[in-house]
Amino acid sequence: MGDAAKLSGTQMAGETSDQELVERIIEGERDLYRVLVDRYQGRVFRVAFGLMRNQEDAREVTQEAFIKAYRSLPSFRRDSSFYTWIYRITINLGIDQKRKAYRSRETPLDEGRLHLSDAHQTGPRPLPGPGQSLRRRELAGRIGEAIAELPEDQRQVVLLREVQGLSYKEIAETVGVAEGTVMSRLFYARKKLQVLLEDLR
Repeated sequence: MGDAAKLSGTQMAGETSDQELVERIIEGERDLYRVLVDRYQGRVFRVAFGLMRNQEDAREVTQEAFIKAYRSLPSFRRDSSFYTWIYRITINLGIDQKRKAYRSRETPLDEGRLHLSDAHQTGPRPLPGPGQSLRRRELAGRIGEAIAELPEDQRQVVLLREVQGLSYKEIAETVGVAEGTVMSRLFYARKKLQVLLEDLR
C-alpha cells in the first residue's frame, strides 16, 4: 500500500473511538498515535499552560505528557477515558516541573505571553481597538494571577472546569478524587477568586 492508502487509513481512524485506537496502537499500529495527539494536543496544552503560565514550559509539559502516555499505553486501564488519563499525566508533570523550578522563579504573565483567555479561545476573533485590547490583556493578566494564587488542588479543578469545561465526574476521574471533593474545591476556589478579583466588579 502507498502513502495514499496510509492517509486514507489515518483519516478513517480519526473517526474511531479512543479505546479502539489504543487497542490498535498496542497491537502494533503505532502510526495511529498521531490521531490521539491531534485529537487532544490543544486541550492538553491549555491545561499545561494554566498550570505553568508560560508557553514554552506548557509546550514542554504537553510534549512530555504525550511521550509518557505513549510509553505507558500497555498499562492504560481500558475502562477509563484516554483524555482524562492524559490530563492526569499532564497535571502531574506540570506539578513536578513547578516544584523543580520553585527555587528559581515564578514566571509572571506579561504582554508577550499567551493569557488564559486566549488559551480558551478557538477560531478567529474580531480585532479589538487599542483601548479594548489593553483592557483585555489587563483583565486576563489579573485573572491568571488570581488563579495562580489558589492552592494547587483548587487551581487544578478550576482549570479543568472553567478552561476545559469538564464535568464533575470527568474532573474527579482526572485528579483521582470523589465528585464531592471536586465540588468542594471548586466552591472554595470560586470564593477565593471573588475576593481576589473584588476590584474588577
